Amino acid sequence: MKSILLTLITVLVCFVSVIAQQPSMSTDEFNVPEYVVTDVLSGFNGDKIKTVKQWEKRRRPEILKFFRDQVYGKVPGKLKISDINVYEEHGVAMNGKAIRQQVDLLFKRKNKTLKIEVLIYLPVSEKKVPVFLGYNFFGNQSLCHDPNVRLTESWIRNNNSFGITNNKITEQLRGAHDYRYPLDKIIESGYGIVTAFYGDVVPDNEKGAFNSCVLPFFYKKGQNHPKADEWGAISAWAWGLSKIMDYIESNQKIDSKKVIVWGHSRLGKTALWAAANDKRFAMCISNDSGCMGASLSRRHFGENIAVINYSFPWWFDDNFKKYNEKESSLPVDQHMLLATIAPRPLYVASAEKDLRADPKGEFLSAKLASSVYQLYGLNGIYVSKMPKIDYPVFGVGVGYHIRSGGHNVTSFDWTQYILFADKLLMKKE
Repeated sequence: MKSILLTLITVLVCFVSVIAQQPSMSTDEFNVPEYVVTDVLSGFNGDKIKTVKQWEKRRRPEILKFFRDQVYGKVPGKLKISDINVYEEHGVAMNGKAIRQQVDLLFKRKNKTLKIEVLIYLPVSEKKVPVFLGYNFFGNQSLCHDPNVRLTESWIRNNNSFGITNNKITEQLRGAHDYRYPLDKIIESGYGIVTAFYGDVVPDNEKGAFNSCVLPFFYKKGQNHPKADEWGAISAWAWGLSKIMDYIESNQKIDSKKVIVWGHSRLGKTALWAAANDKRFAMCISNDSGCMGASLSRRHFGENIAVINYSFPWWFDDNFKKYNEKESSLPVDQHMLLATIAPRPLYVASAEKDLRADPKGEFLSAKLASSVYQLYGLNGIYVSKMPKIDYPVFGVGVGYHIRSGGHNVTSFDWTQYILFADKLLMKKE
């Protein structure tokens, strides 16, 4: 009996210790500390940036280098697509309104093989069409109830509500996220959609991220973890989007000059980092991307750096861990990341109840990034205060909205993205 009591006490002490070490977050504006926003148009040496040339030759590269070395991690080498296996090229979908394509991108290195399964829906058209490119969370089959879409075989997080056990996909997940991908709306608007399961590139768990899929492709002998300045999962997922873009350039039905990279939540962070590094993406959409996505870190509101590094240490490089609870010591903030996408159209979206992602911080970040868009003669976000809920603001270059509801992707969101793309990418009235 005594030994059982001692065991229970030990477990309780360990539990309290873990809770005590876990960083906390606040969703109360009263707790936002005083902070100074880093000037995106002042170089690390204090020099003022006054022209597009100065921005592109000096300021933009140093911002990207810092994010690459100290936050997301650099890609440690080059890896081209080894083979492209076309599983399906002319599938009739959506009652004849769309063409379905399924393609496998294969990568090989040091006896290792990586496969990214790409699913594409395109409107029937004689011309090349613009597309939205972004990952999905639960496999390609989760987009719709199309029985012809293959079930992913990759590792996936267990989820009781979706019936996922043993990290395996089942038929129950077919169409599970169809509300996040309103294919009818997208196709009828003249756009296609290109997607892949993000877990094909890197599993979203610490052990799998560092020991399977693409990260170990570049390990040296005896290495089992990326170096301190090398890629975490977000950087690797962004790399994967660029590899899919490599394929898109060879697809004769897609207008590769009008590819819109987008993402929700952690995949919104990924879309931003992908667009910052790859200028081939013509437009970028961040949906509820929050900490280390669109929201300002210095506000220390919602999910902060310490919280995100504690919960998801595999997302970023190891150098980033030293900024836990030290947001003010970072010489960069997320408005600077958004600014590197200029002058390409950028849309940032928030949700009223998604306080963890800090909607106000996302708006302020988009507003502050607009100063770089102004260098290019674009007005960006022109309002001084956050717009009303469900009332989008379409600047020339930057768009923003905060909608009612919580952390999700809705039909309302997609309506704004399509309208914004029509206006700035397709030049429609």
